Amino acid sequence: MDKRPLARQVTFKAVVPGKHAKPFTPQEAKDIVMTLQQPAVFCNMVSDWPSQQWTVDCLSDLLNGKSIQFRIGKKNQYAAPQFETQCSYVEATLEQFIAWSCTLSPSSSGPFSPYDSSDYWAYADYKYMSILFEDHTERLQDVMWADFGFPGRNGRESTLWIGTKEANTPCHMDSYGCNLVMQVQGRKRWHLFPPEDGDFLYPTRIPYEESSVFSKVSVINPDSKCFSQFRKAQAHVVTLHPGQVLFVPRHWWHYVESIDPLTVSINSWIELAEDHEARVEEAITRLTVCAIKSAEDPSTAKAWLNPTEVEATSHEINLKYLNFAVSAYLKHQREDAVEPRQCGASSNQDPSAQCKRKKMDTSSNSSDCKPSHPMPKRQQRLPFGKDLVPVVPQSEGERKGEGGRSDSHQAHRIEGEPSEEFHSTGVTRNETVAENVDSDRLTHSPPVPISTNDLLDCLVNPQVIRLVARLLLKRQNS
Repeated sequence: MDKRPLARQVTFKAVVPGKHAKPFTPQEAKDIVMTLQQPAVFCNMVSDWPSQQWTVDCLSDLLNGKSIQFRIGKKNQYAAPQFETQCSYVEATLEQFIAWSCTLSPSSSGPFSPYDSSDYWAYADYKYMSILFEDHTERLQDVMWADFGFPGRNGRESTLWIGTKEANTPCHMDSYGCNLVMQVQGRKRWHLFPPEDGDFLYPTRIPYEESSVFSKVSVINPDSKCFSQFRKAQAHVVTLHPGQVLFVPRHWWHYVESIDPLTVSINSWIELAEDHEARVEEAITRLTVCAIKSAEDPSTAKAWLNPTEVEATSHEINLKYLNFAVSAYLKHQREDAVEPRQCGASSNQDPSAQCKRKKMDTSSNSSDCKPSHPMPKRQQRLPFGKDLVPVVPQSEGERKGEGGRSDSHQAHRIEGEPSEEFHSTGVTRNETVAENVDSDRLTHSPPVPISTNDLLDCLVNPQVIRLVARLLLKRQNS
């Protein structure tokens, strides 16, 4: 007998078109997203979105007993990243999640009962809304990315994130697209690092997940002995409040942590033209990681494969995926070579693409998507101010403090006028690999045996994979 509670009526405030004036038109917002090369916070853009009312209580009513997978991690564990392979998982309803987070009786928290909420955090992360709301598809229209210049993009191309205090995503870089993140409930603190800081973040592909390059560093409590180069990384820290939308540019590294008892976020990845080459790089990475780790010990896939990946795919499948990615890239290049002569310009972004693909998909052809109009020229000076606030680098004093765990400096920036330093494009780093080696450790420490993972960190380093991909594409295109 089905004992689920009857669906409760959920009502939303009516949205009156034109009632809420936006600081940017859709085209202006899109131009910013397509040209801006640093993280920034949009303010006053989503106050009329029905999804801004999606608190955890509201979502519990909407989903009416639907089970969701939650990731469980230990609180106050900052010595090393808590990768998803090291976490526990439960299937539970939002009612049970709320009861557990409020420390109600164990009987009402169901699968959460073995975990003391004072010692553990829970995170329903990366939930595809098209799946979550399959019984309420009308709610997908409550997410209105058309206001940012992407008509037709709504909850179907978005993901939902629900967590408790200290729930976090390990520091990583997304291989595909750029990111728009709307905060609905509670606050989240973002630690962002520019692409040129990648070497200082000690990139690794273990655990392996397509489209995610993880950092070995616990960025809010780094081990300066093991990761001495991390001190050269330039953190940009911001606390995102409800009603704000964070823009994360392509290839910016980020660590994200919930800092309030309950948090809800919605995001959408905007696919870019550069993703065609990135898919070739990811295909090479998958083939290499699966081949070497499977040869090492086929029975240990769960230890190195991220839970988002179903299985370690075979060499035959991985090779097919590589050939598909190369073919799609070359097709896009041919079309891109013709299009500027027809339109007078080329585009670096594909506004019609859907949200970031986390799984290998050899059936779709992303090169079929075409930009709707030419890319706007880069603006000399973007309209920073109270409605578009750039995320600024942390000061030296803040870096030496508590690892950026205080949000007072960024709260001041969000509320006040930005200074001229916001318009800096950053510093180019020209250090060689040899200069990144800690000479003291090299001289005085005995050699450490090289592991399979050590070898992979070199073989599938993003810089190495990028070089291999370009050599491969050059040969295929000759």
